[in-house]
Amino acid sequence: MTHAHQRLLIIDFGSQVTQLIARRLRELKVYCEIHPFNRVDAAFLKAFAPKAVIFSGGPASVFAEGAPMPPAEVFDLGVPILGICYGQQVMMHCLGGKVERGHGTAEFGRAYVTPAERRLPLLDGWFADGREQVWMSHGDHVSEIAPGFAVYGTSPNAPFAITADPARSFYAVQFHPEVHHTPKGAKLYENFVRLAGFAGDWTMGAYREDAIEKIRAQVGGGKVICALSGGVDSSVAALLIHQAIGDQLTCVFVDHGLMRQGEAEEVVSMFREHYNLPLIHADESDLFLGALDGVSDPETKRKTIGRLFIEVFERQAEAIGGAAFLAQGTLYPDVIESVSVSGGPSVTIKSHHNVGGLPEKMGMKLVEPLRELFKDEVRALGRELGLPEKFIRRHPFPGPGLAIRCPGEITREKLDILRRADAVYIDQIRRHGLYDAIWQAFAAILPVKTVGVMGDGRTYDYACALRAVTSVDGMTADYYPFTHDFLSETATRIINEVQGINRVFYDVTSKPPGTIEME
Repeated sequence: MTHAHQRLLIIDFGSQVTQLIARRLRELKVYCEIHPFNRVDAAFLKAFAPKAVIFSGGPASVFAEGAPMPPAEVFDLGVPILGICYGQQVMMHCLGGKVERGHGTAEFGRAYVTPAERRLPLLDGWFADGREQVWMSHGDHVSEIAPGFAVYGTSPNAPFAITADPARSFYAVQFHPEVHHTPKGAKLYENFVRLAGFAGDWTMGAYREDAIEKIRAQVGGGKVICALSGGVDSSVAALLIHQAIGDQLTCVFVDHGLMRQGEAEEVVSMFREHYNLPLIHADESDLFLGALDGVSDPETKRKTIGRLFIEVFERQAEAIGGAAFLAQGTLYPDVIESVSVSGGPSVTIKSHHNVGGLPEKMGMKLVEPLRELFKDEVRALGRELGLPEKFIRRHPFPGPGLAIRCPGEITREKLDILRRADAVYIDQIRRHGLYDAIWQAFAAILPVKTVGVMGDGRTYDYACALRAVTSVDGMTADYYPFTHDFLSETATRIINEVQGINRVFYDVTSKPPGTIEME
């Protein structure tokens, strides 16, 4: 029977870091879901039955026409509520307080909060040194707190930085406790879920059992084909679905001509030799590279690849006697980045081939058992399923493959150059024992040629960019701080060993403002 997890509802008002709230709660073994404000009403609240609610931040002003608002019924649920940034302002606005426009009191970045004399259990473990660093990002501010609330912390530009009505278990903070720059933010969330009475019953073992039951209920006696890329996500999805429905599953590995060096052979041999899964190896490189010929726009690339994937899968589904379902390793960050809330304040960053890149009409229904999981949770689930650690810790590889590491027009020549450069780069990382310290690393070939000199002769070859980032879940990332000696040695090897490249750059952009991949 499906576990009746205690559930926390995050009402999303459009903040780009709402997902980090979910991460902090999942780390505390609390099951939570993010739902946009415009899809949460009284009926939804009754069906969801949250044990606690969090209001996210957001870019809007409560004064704006059509400003995002929570349903009035949320305040009558009798459960703890925590409002964050815009969430604090909208809470005060709805409950009888006052919010004012910026007028010189905006705060963006690091700030320091000092405590009031009264004690608040939400802040247990805070203020040992008299003040706490927090991360602010607000223009408007609360100018008068709602009846029943008191002040428990202030900052220079936010006199109501922390407010609460303990009798109703309503809490509100002007800062963002979910981000890294609020060092004790995780402790605040820990206190909140403790006060709400959560038992911490969200584990990957329980998730595995629930997912298997849901897969069986969705699929019934139907056949499923699984898009197997050889990455951690699709592999975990394949093993999970196979545990649920056995030989009703057929895996399809599509070689689209955009794989890394030797990867197609490695993936096919690994699954055929180590896992008892039916596997079709579909070499479709001519189809994909032909369709991408002359295409340089990144969104067109992704949607073209998504369309061709579906065509191939539908053809393979027919070949095995008709499969009603297509399984994918779609993760939560893919969904968040790809789909903007209809009518909501968040924006689409880019479409993912297996989310925003899907055609509107498809002959199969989707099975996506990892859709609510972050990357580190997928790895934990992989351990539950018995995948070897070396395989679980593989760096992520995007479904569109090298297409999005080749900005501009794609050619077979550029792909061959890129494969060799990437192989040298990853070999360097492994030689220096850095692979497990890095979330994701890859080479990209830039759409420019530069003049160089080699052996007293002039060269006019491509420039190569190296990328390596550290991250926990892929939602935010920072560049890996290689030594200059490592970068120099790696650049020398690439230029010496890869014909067609005469210049190497290292990308030191964080996410945000950049994304991990080039396109």
